[in-house]
Amino acid sequence: MAASSASRHRHLGLPDAVRVCLFDLDGVLTQTAKVHAAAWKQMFDEFLRQGAARTGQPLVPFDPVADYDEYVDGKPRYDGVRSFLAARHIHLPEGTPDDPPSAATVHGLGNRKNELVLRLIHDQGVEAYGGSVRYVHAARDAGMRTAVVSSSANCRDVLRAAGIEELFDARIDAIVANREHLRGKPAPDTFLAGARALGVGPDASSVFEDALAGVEAGRAGHFAYVVGVDRVGQADALRAHGADVVVRDLDELL
Repeated sequence: MAASSASRHRHLGLPDAVRVCLFDLDGVLTQTAKVHAAAWKQMFDEFLRQGAARTGQPLVPFDPVADYDEYVDGKPRYDGVRSFLAARHIHLPEGTPDDPPSAATVHGLGNRKNELVLRLIHDQGVEAYGGSVRYVHAARDAGMRTAVVSSSANCRDVLRAAGIEELFDARIDAIVANREHLRGKPAPDTFLAGARALGVGPDASSVFEDALAGVEAGRAGHFAYVVGVDRVGQADALRAHGADVVVRDLDELL
């Protein structure tokens, strides 16, 4: 490899083999993870409150840090619903994706969460992390191709709202995953699809993730480098799940 090319890789904090960068959206590129956590909490607390009133059991609300990180962060929406309900030993019918947000089904709760997050995004707008945007620009200036790999069905709308859609050569989101029957994180399928979309394999790709499930997906897919982004003080957990390096913001790598 030419010295100038190796120098560019060192400037990005990446191994020489890396040719493309695969970025998670919420919590890595945009400050929407907290919006998702708020929507999950509101949806689950409403559901749990109804259950407590019906059974007379004490209400144990959804923890927007511990429960969010453990059960829903980075996962496809309905998988997050299933994961949290299983942790609380609550069994609901699956329903269908067309269930109304009021339905007491896995899909109904997921649709209610999506309704809430869209309202929050509409009311509050979307802000990108400045350090991440600087890093993406530096990666593209160094000749890297870039993709967004997100579990969200609202990925394109969020990218547009944040004004960063044009920084990415490909987008693998929940819409693509459903169409191509890709398993969600922590399975590596969506990241592998992102690498394919950019014409390389995992051995030439770096994954950038803030979610434990996403970091686990990067490791499971045998990607060349997995960068954990610690927004909530879980650096040790990110490393334990497979991150090669952990930073608080991506421009620390520059």
